Amino acid sequence: MMSEEGQPRAPFKPIHHTLREMDPESLKERADALASMFLDQGVTFDHAGEERPFPLDAVPRVIDADAWADVERGVAQRVDALEHFLDDIYSRQGSMPRAVDDGIIPWRLIATSSHFHRAVAGLRPANGVRAHVSGIDLIRDENGDFRVLEDNVRVPSGVSYVIANRRAMANVFPEAFATMRIRPVHEYPRMLLRALRAAAPEGRTDPTVVVLTPGVYNSAYFEHTLLARMMGVELVEGRDLVVRNGEVKMRTTHGEERVDVIYRRIDDDFLDPVHFRRDSMLGVTGLISALRAGRVTLANAIGNGVADDKLVYSYLPDLIRYYLEEDPILPNVDTYRCNEPEHLQTVLDRLDEMVVKPVDGSGGKGLVIGPKATGQELDELRANLERDPRGWIAQPVVQLSTVPTLIDGKLRPRHVDLRPFAVNDGDKVEVVPGGLTRVALPEGQLVVNSSQGGGSKDTWVLAGRNVRVPSNEAAEMILLSSQRPHSSDDDAPPTEPLDSEPSPTQTSPPQAVPTTGEES
Repeated sequence: MMSEEGQPRAPFKPIHHTLREMDPESLKERADALASMFLDQGVTFDHAGEERPFPLDAVPRVIDADAWADVERGVAQRVDALEHFLDDIYSRQGSMPRAVDDGIIPWRLIATSSHFHRAVAGLRPANGVRAHVSGIDLIRDENGDFRVLEDNVRVPSGVSYVIANRRAMANVFPEAFATMRIRPVHEYPRMLLRALRAAAPEGRTDPTVVVLTPGVYNSAYFEHTLLARMMGVELVEGRDLVVRNGEVKMRTTHGEERVDVIYRRIDDDFLDPVHFRRDSMLGVTGLISALRAGRVTLANAIGNGVADDKLVYSYLPDLIRYYLEEDPILPNVDTYRCNEPEHLQTVLDRLDEMVVKPVDGSGGKGLVIGPKATGQELDELRANLERDPRGWIAQPVVQLSTVPTLIDGKLRPRHVDLRPFAVNDGDKVEVVPGGLTRVALPEGQLVVNSSQGGGSKDTWVLAGRNVRVPSNEAAEMILLSSQRPHSSDDDAPPTEPLDSEPSPTQTSPPQAVPTTGEES
């Protein structure tokens, strides 16, 4: 918020003024109002078996228009390259990917990824899109530059918090929205529905779209419910769907109805017991056959997780240059590939200086921060690296940027990252202006995941001179409209109120419900 001279930076000046005008009691009252609002609406998460309101800090993160323009272009470029990569490795059945033949990335790295699925080899979606929704995690380093931390193109979660955060902040800090030109985020459900309908099999002029959830025991069930209601489509579980004559049917009170597009929030391994886990009760038997017959589209596509592999991540700058003939707009964090002997030796020699991550880890699980690790932890890590070097990458410790955060009634610096969400409808990649800012609440903590004690901030992207924004928070309050759109109405606004959401049940489920890396 503050410059080296002790003055508020330009994007933060209105927020700085608002905070200075408030006494600590008033600020605490507003922070308590945010937490109470989230608990009432069921905007919660599971932490150590306890249901808690998702922590929303009262101080927003502000990004100026010029900085956001670079983020927007960089995220769209990255999603475009990931689409090319996924098409290259899955659509060329019977031949090696072009990027492999041309020496850009080794085939062994792709083939050994736990998320590379031969069951969908040769299968190309109707409009060619595999990553309909992407979440690209960014950090801002000590020089103020945005860098990509990881890619999420399986089923990235968190956009419900973006929408819920904005509505809560508009209610609690209306004066800020009256004085600042903040770009709205309420268009996301409409963007998503448009992309899903565009992905329907050929010839489906009025496609039926559904959201497939594992059920109420999933930690992201609030999001599944919210998106289905705001898009005006059905929320279904695997038991609600059946494959007949190569088509997916939805059981309804009026009989079976054909389903054209499934926005799935279930991990690959649980989608079809014929090809993946046979004990899965969450998926749909025969789903892969329907996909191969071209009778249904799955968003996001099966097998996208190979692009989330953190070893593949290290090749993305080269893949961008190869597929797009462009230099990367957003650089990676410097990365050591532990499957390469020279890199492995460097990491082993500097283990107490590195951040070491499992290539398919998520939610901060398995991550070891060398400078904070004990001797025993480093010894165990060393053994794991020597036993399975393919399973790990290492990065230098990056000093994430900090944003003022309300801690025990006082503003303190806390580390943050940012997950912008991109939607690909086949014609263009749109990036929601803002995204989910996650904040590490414990002092000095670098891991921002909620499972590790992190929270979130509303992300305010300031509009440039040529961008039209509503004069007040009315556009965000479109969520309060009472009429629900029909799923085939592209122009209908998202209308479901957030406070109609049921609280997710946290009781232990009869079957362990999987969460993907992104869901975590």
